[in-house]
Amino acid sequence: MTHLRWGILAAGWIAESFTSDLNDNGFTVQAVGSRSLEKARAFADRFGIRTAHGSYENLVNDPEVDIVYIATPHPFHAEAAKLALEAGKHVLVEKPFTLNAAEAQEVMDLAEEKGLVALEAMWTRFLPHMARVREVIASGVLGEVRTLMVDHTQDLPDDPAHRINDLALGGGSLLDLGIYPVSFAWDLFGEPLTVQSHATFKETGADATIATIFGYDGARVATTVSASDTRGPNRASILGTEGRIEIDAVWYSQTTVRVYDVEGTETETFTAEITGRGMQFQAAEAERLVAAGELDSPLLPRAETVAIMATLDTIREQIGLRYPGE
Repeated sequence: MTHLRWGILAAGWIAESFTSDLNDNGFTVQAVGSRSLEKARAFADRFGIRTAHGSYENLVNDPEVDIVYIATPHPFHAEAAKLALEAGKHVLVEKPFTLNAAEAQEVMDLAEEKGLVALEAMWTRFLPHMARVREVIASGVLGEVRTLMVDHTQDLPDDPAHRINDLALGGGSLLDLGIYPVSFAWDLFGEPLTVQSHATFKETGADATIATIFGYDGARVATTVSASDTRGPNRASILGTEGRIEIDAVWYSQTTVRVYDVEGTETETFTAEITGRGMQFQAAEAERLVAAGELDSPLLPRAETVAIMATLDTIREQIGLRYPGE
C-alpha cells in the first residue's frame, strides 16, 4: 500500500500522539505546520519530519502534502479544516469535529463541493476492540440490547488558565471528554429520541460534570457521565436480555472486551495487540477512503459527525453553556 503524505497542523500533545503512532506503523508524515516556526522545527526534529512550516497557510499549500491532520484547539477546527480543503487537501479533524453543528455542516459542505475526504478523528471508532463489540451485538448473543452505561471521568487541573477550564478555547468536560461517550452511544444505538442533561460548573464557567440520559425506541436507554474534576472507573457496559458486554478501563482506548451470558458466566475475552496508542487506525481509514475514491466512512459517516455535534448543542442548550463568539 502506498501511503498518503500527511501534514500535521498544530504541534501540541495530541499531534505528538498521532504522529508517533503514524511513525511507528509505517505511515508517511511529510510536514508539520505551526504558528511558530521554532515550534514546528522542534516538532519536526523530534519526529523525523522532512519539512517544518511557520504558518498553517504554508502547510496546507505544500505540494508534497496530500492530507492534513487538524490538531488545533476546538474553536479553531473549522477554520483550519476549511483552509486545508480550499487548498485541495483531504482532512482528518480532531474530535470534537468543530465547536457546534453549524460549523460542522459548513466544513462537510465544503468537502462535498471539493470532492475531498473530511473525517472526524474519533479514533475510538476505529479500534479493533470496538469492531468486536459491534460484531458481538450483531450476532444476537446478547438478546435485545437495552442499556448502555459509560463514563469518561478525569481529575484534571483546576488552574483557571488551563485549557480545560477556558471557555475561549472550548474548555470544559463536554467537548473534551463527553464527546467520547456521546459518540459511543451514537455508534451503538443511533440518534437519541430524547436527551436529558444535568451539569455542574467551575468558577470559569466551564462545565465540570455532565450527566446525560438518552432515550431510544425499543425500550433502549444510554447513560453517560463525563467529568474533569473527578476520576472514575472509565468503563463501559452494554446490557442485553440474554447477556452483557463489559469494556475494561480505559474503555475508549485499546483494552479488553468481556462477554457474559445471562447467568453472568464469562463466555469471551477479546484483546487485540496493537503498536502504539491506536490512532493509526483512523489514519488508515482516511487513506482507504481516498484510495477507493469514497467520501463517506461507514464507521463514521459525515452526516453522523454533524448530528453528534447537534446532540452536543442540545446538551449545551439544556445546561445553559455557550462559548465566546457564539
